[in-house]
Order: sequence, then structure tokens, then C-alpha cells
Amino acid sequence: MNQTVEKPSRASSQYRRNLGKRYVYKNPMRTIIMGTIGSMLMTIGSFGVGWISDASPLNREPLIIALRYNVAGIVTCILLLAVGGMMMCREWLRLSQKLGVWDGDASQWTWRAIICWTTPQLFAFPLFSRDVFSYFAQGRVMLAGLNPYENGVSTINNFFQYGADPLWAQSPPPYGTLFLWIEEFVVRIAGSNIDLGIILFRLIALFGVALIAYYVPKIAVLHDINHTRALWLVVTNPLFIAQFVTAAHNDALMTGIALAGFYYATKNRNYRGGILGATLVTLAVAIKPIALVLLPFIGLLWAGEDASWRRIFITWFYVGVISLTELTVMGLLSGFGFGWIGALSTTGGQYIWYSPMGFLMVVGSSIVAFFSSSETADFVKDTIGSISKYIGMGSAVAIMFCKSWPEVVRRAGLSLGLVVVFSPMIQSWYLLWVIPFFAVTGIKNNWELDFYFITTLFFMIYAVSDQLDVSPYLKDFDTNMGRLLSVIVSFGYACYLVFIDAATRQILRERRQPATYLMVV
Repeated sequence: MNQTVEKPSRASSQYRRNLGKRYVYKNPMRTIIMGTIGSMLMTIGSFGVGWISDASPLNREPLIIALRYNVAGIVTCILLLAVGGMMMCREWLRLSQKLGVWDGDASQWTWRAIICWTTPQLFAFPLFSRDVFSYFAQGRVMLAGLNPYENGVSTINNFFQYGADPLWAQSPPPYGTLFLWIEEFVVRIAGSNIDLGIILFRLIALFGVALIAYYVPKIAVLHDINHTRALWLVVTNPLFIAQFVTAAHNDALMTGIALAGFYYATKNRNYRGGILGATLVTLAVAIKPIALVLLPFIGLLWAGEDASWRRIFITWFYVGVISLTELTVMGLLSGFGFGWIGALSTTGGQYIWYSPMGFLMVVGSSIVAFFSSSETADFVKDTIGSISKYIGMGSAVAIMFCKSWPEVVRRAGLSLGLVVVFSPMIQSWYLLWVIPFFAVTGIKNNWELDFYFITTLFFMIYAVSDQLDVSPYLKDFDTNMGRLLSVIVSFGYACYLVFIDAATRQILRERRQPATYLMVV
């Protein structure tokens, strides 16, 4: 029933509270439905601008031809992708408003959102990245009995037809032995059917998502953090769904296994939890070696609270021996040894303009190039990139020794985050390595939450406009025009959410009223 409320002065806090109540504590069903529609729009848009290999028989389907090889179809798909992605962002924010108190009912609604928003993405063409095609190509190298750390995917016939980025033609994969085995397993099943291979890799990524969804609430409970809110922060995030499901990044599996290790190491701060935690994080390293940053924190959890430095160094030694032994065994079984160490340089020298260090590299080298030679500018750029990486790793190591900080899991996330921040190349999915560690230890309802929201919006805008598979044979339209169109639409939608939308603009304007609304409980 509508109630007539005497409207006080617009400047009064009472008016603002009454205004806010119009948008919270309501049935989330409409939000779930609208988010699902957004996810479906992204899936439909992927049929026109998502990645597809030349070897795929889908290229001959009339609908795909109509969407991918004429300007009207491509423009329509770009609009659907951009609008759908930003719709999901809006409904993700609205879900937090409508749930209000993070109780049992909120948990059910959160899981409904996860299922409904994720399911359409399972049927989308790969978006935002074509790494999944390189997984398939590297699996073919494995199946041929070659060492991927020594042989690029160009050693296999018709590699370009299977959609792999030319970057991987002669480059070793920056992945661990376990993931190489997974790649080979997928190719053994799929054979030359690239589309089946993509589906299998997406299911593997979905398994990683399931691990994250399972262990995030459990770790949150161990830290006295509301488990439903932590789940909402991580798994319903549209950027999470886009990168870990749609793009099928192996980072999902790495993160899920690492979180499992931290759960058991946190729950059982003894040799059982320590050994299991170290083993699981080592498996994460065998997916992507960046997880090495997390291993020392398993040792801190094993040492226990208020442990002496002597005990800490002992548990670090144990963790190191366990991890080194397991990695050695995997290296011997595969015959690749520690080839992945040399492969870590694959992305060396790469940078991106929006990363702090990447921006500094661009500005610094440009200034030097103005007053000096291009060779000197390149030297300055490479020097800045190298120094920034050392700063990131040095900061990560320093946090290991911050004994006065009690939350080891949070320190692990901060350590990983500093490595990312000081990297010249920051991909949108790198954020998803870090967020679970902060969510399970508490993201407060202040600037921390605001920063998370704004960062998610930024990376979603970048994601939906960065990698669009636009045919190079069109006369009146090209990839840059498609990106510009996507940026205009998604950025305009984001500005609407932040400055105009009466509901979502409140999220960044004022704190929610009850202490348990979005605060740690």
C-alpha cells in the first residue's frame, strides 16, 4: 500500500533516508530476471563478435554469417554485448540493495542469481579473450609428444585455423605442468573438434568457479564474515562471470584450488592443514605459477597465531620442501622439468596504458623520446617495467614479515594484489585473483566497497570493448569502430548508473542504514 509521507527539506538526512527506502528491502525477483536478460543479451551478442576459429563448422551457419559478415548484424551484436554487460552490473548492485539483511533468504536469492546469470554464458562464443584457443593449440602440441616449453603452437599444422593468437606461435605457455596435462586431456577427447574443445575448457573453468563458490563462504565464516555477502561480492560479480565462465580462463581453476588450500590451512592450523594447504596451493602453482606468491602464507597459517620467528621459518621450510617435491615429481612425470620457469618471460615487455606502471612507462618513454632517441626511450621503458616488477615482488615478500598484521589470508590477498598493481600488464581477470581474499576477510561499507564497484565498472567497460572479433573484410566497418561504439554505449550506461539512476547512484552516495546491511557481520 502506498503511504503519503510529508516531504521534508531536500537537504535533510531524513529525506535522503526515506528516498533510499524506496529502493531497498524489496523482492529481488525482478533483479534476477533483468540480470538474466542482460546475460542472454551478451550471449546473443557473442554470436556476432565473439571469437570463433576458422576451423569451426559454425562459420557456415546462415545465422552466424548474417550476424558476423554484415555491418547491421555486427553493430546489433556490439550493442547487445555492451548493454547486456552493463545491465548485469546494474542488477548486481541492485541485488545488494534489495537483499538488505544478509540472512538465509539472502543466501537463496544469491544462489539463484549465480545460476541464472551464469547459465546463458555457458552457450556464448568466447568473449573478452581468445586464450582458450591457445589452450587447445597447446594441447595439440602435447598430444604430438612435443615439449610446449620448447615448441610453440606453430609447430602443429594449421594452428592458425584453430583460433590461437599469433602471440603463441613461438612462445612457451606461462602455465604449469598440471594445466598442460589438462590441455592434452581435452584435445584427446575433442580431437580436431575445436568447438567441443572450447566447451570442455569452459566446463573446467566452471569447476573452478564451483570451487570458489564453495570455499569463499566457508573461509568467510572462519573469519566471522557474513558468508552470503562474501559470495555476492565475488561470484555474482558480472566481471567474474564474464572472465571465468564466458572467457573460460584457467585462472578460475587456479583461484578455486588455492582457496581450497587456504580453507584447510586456516581451519586446521597444524600439520594436517599445513600439508593439505601446501599441496593444494602447489597444484594451483601447477596451473599458473603466479600462485607461488601465496605459498609462504600457508606456512604462516601452519605456524599458528603468535608463533615465534623460529617456528615460522620451520613451517616455511616444510611448505617449501612439500611444494618443491611435488613440483619435481610432476616435472619428472611430464619430462618437462621446471620448464615453466623460463616460460614466465613470455609476457615480458608487455604493458597496458591503464596500469599505473604501464602509464608511467608510456609517459616516461614519450618524454625521453622527445628529447632523445627512440633507442633511449625503449631502454627507459624497459627499465621502468623491470623495476616495477621487482618492487611488486619485494612488496609481496615484505608483507610476509609483517607479523603484527593478524589476518594472514588478507595479507595473502594484499601480497598478490601488490604484484598485480606493480605489473606493467594488468588484465581484467587479474583482479579476480585478489578479490576473494579480501571478500572473505571483509570489504567494508566505505571507500573499499566504492573502489570495488568503480573498478568493476571500469573493467567491464574495457572488457566489452577490448577484444571484438570483427571481420577484416568489411568495407564500411572495422574493429576500431566497433570498439568505439562499445565504449560509448557502456561508458554512457556506467555514467547513468553512477550519476542518474535513482537507485544505483545511492550506492556511491551514502552508506546503507543498518549496520548489518553491507557491513561485516
